Amino acid sequence: MDGISYALTAVTTPSVLLAAAGGVLWGILGGALPGLSPSIAMALLLPFTFDMTPLAAIVMLTGIYIGAEYGGSIPAILIRTPGTNAAAATVIDGYAMHQQGRGGEALGLSLVAGTIAGLVGLICLVLLTAPLSALALYFTPPAYFALAIMGLSVIAALSEGSLVKGLIMGIIGLMISTIGTDPLSGVTRFTFGGAELLGGIEYIFVMLGVFAVAELMSKMAEGDDEEGITKSVARVKLPGVKKLWALRGALGIGTGVGIIEGPIPGAGGTVAAFLSYNEAKRWSKTPEQFGHGAEEGVVAPEAANNAVTSSALIPTLTFGIPGSNSMAVLLGGLLIHGIQPGPMLLSTRPDLVYGLFGGLFLSNMFMLIFGLLLLGPAVWLVNRPKPYLTASIFMIVLSGVYSINQSLFDFWVVLLSGVLGYGMKLLKFPVLPLILGVVLGYMIEANYRRSLLLTNGEHRVFFENPLSLGLLLCAGLIIGLAVVSEIRRLRHGRRATQE
Repeated sequence: MDGISYALTAVTTPSVLLAAAGGVLWGILGGALPGLSPSIAMALLLPFTFDMTPLAAIVMLTGIYIGAEYGGSIPAILIRTPGTNAAAATVIDGYAMHQQGRGGEALGLSLVAGTIAGLVGLICLVLLTAPLSALALYFTPPAYFALAIMGLSVIAALSEGSLVKGLIMGIIGLMISTIGTDPLSGVTRFTFGGAELLGGIEYIFVMLGVFAVAELMSKMAEGDDEEGITKSVARVKLPGVKKLWALRGALGIGTGVGIIEGPIPGAGGTVAAFLSYNEAKRWSKTPEQFGHGAEEGVVAPEAANNAVTSSALIPTLTFGIPGSNSMAVLLGGLLIHGIQPGPMLLSTRPDLVYGLFGGLFLSNMFMLIFGLLLLGPAVWLVNRPKPYLTASIFMIVLSGVYSINQSLFDFWVVLLSGVLGYGMKLLKFPVLPLILGVVLGYMIEANYRRSLLLTNGEHRVFFENPLSLGLLLCAGLIIGLAVVSEIRRLRHGRRATQE
């Protein structure tokens, strides 16, 4: 009953209401801008959460995530340009429906399917958080070290491109995390005599650089291309109960796949959307309609990527291991406000956890409301010339960075991180392992050092602890499977070249 009380208090608190509404509003508009992913939209407003209460800040960030996942479907359906990676699956049948004069129906299906799936995912989050937190209470420093290593290994193994590139970026992220003061001895490291680096490199600046600034640089390099932009504004047409019942199969498949894929590190909404699209087509009575305006082809992927917005929070809250770029930004927001995710979070801050559940409910409701009201402004925003959009976003980034410490040094950190991110983009190096290396670096180093203190420097402590041993074996297995997969991929590429 205490949990319900905390949730009800949250949904009736003005600051939380405004945070949820503002987050969803920005998320929808940000998601509607092609190339501005949910993680970038979250990172842009992350600096502005410093003066907010922890609950309001976290609710706003999750609201951005929820709103952006729906907002990405607007340009996907209307101009055949996915606003987010996950919306790429919606393009296939959503744009076909729009060409048939059924764009309003497609937008309505996307909105309602996303809302229903988001609420079902929230129920699963509520039911699973407490049991997993109880399990995580058995974690000791060696187990936490092994868990962080496994999380980093999973992300590296599932990164786009080669395994080697993923591991390299993860190691670079760990190296960045060592800048500053030693967590146990207090000795300064890699500060080059500068006072600005005594506190280390804040991950918020790295996130803003590699996500937002790098994306802006990429868009500027592409130039301005106004071809294919539509000036028409469709009206959302919500599906009735009879229509939803007819589409229950696709809705169930998308929701189920999203709930399962969400907690898996490296999977996220994109994998869930395409997987659910394929499964919906496989089990459909009319698979031949897919690709030609099938309503199931819109419902399944949109339900999947919106279900992920809740289920992806499970490992982030219970273990402190983010499984996607968006969850990495959210983890950064939690740490900025002095909140350490993990097994003790539910027992030490039940008001925050259950308040977040209430905030997620509010965000899904606001998504439904704003989805009906904001289509016109969102389409207008999508149609603005790219230079204006780029300049506006860059202004938001710089003002947000300066608002944190009022330091010009922070500008240089963000800009250099942006150059690094742009170079990674050109060379096809994955970003997520770098971010996780920076975010998880302290957890890895501190628990490693603490574990060695328990045995006077003996590494046997990692193999004597059952949880630690099991997690390290899992990490080794994941890397081993990734190595085998990489070898097969290289062999297949050589054979294709020879042929």
